[in-house]
Amino acid sequence: MRGWLQSLSMLLAIAWAGVIFYLSSQPGMDIPPPFPHMDKLLHALAFGLLGFLVLGGLRPGKDGYSRGQLLLAIAIAGIYGVLDEVHQRFVPGRMPDALDVLADLIGAVLGVYLLHALVRGSHRG
Repeated sequence: MRGWLQSLSMLLAIAWAGVIFYLSSQPGMDIPPPFPHMDKLLHALAFGLLGFLVLGGLRPGKDGYSRGQLLLAIAIAGIYGVLDEVHQRFVPGRMPDALDVLADLIGAVLGVYLLHALVRGSHRG
């Protein structure tokens, strides 16, 4: 059963990356956000989910995920965040932003850590 869940998680990660790409392809609009830095929160949430799903696509060991797996999932989500910002350079009304990449990376770390903690906790109990 676990193999099925890992495959599903990786497919969802790929689908979510597609959603991120689609949203990043939309021309920018000058609509003020409801609160300051809302875009950074949205970046962190989006890439937190991506990191969570990527890690979920990897097979944990008997004690949970290895440090290498955690770093790999963070790296994949983080690199995708960089590529997302490069992509936005070519979208009318959008501009790349290093702080968006930072928000992406922070979100990826949090999403990966969340799944790691959940899996580790389930292996202890």
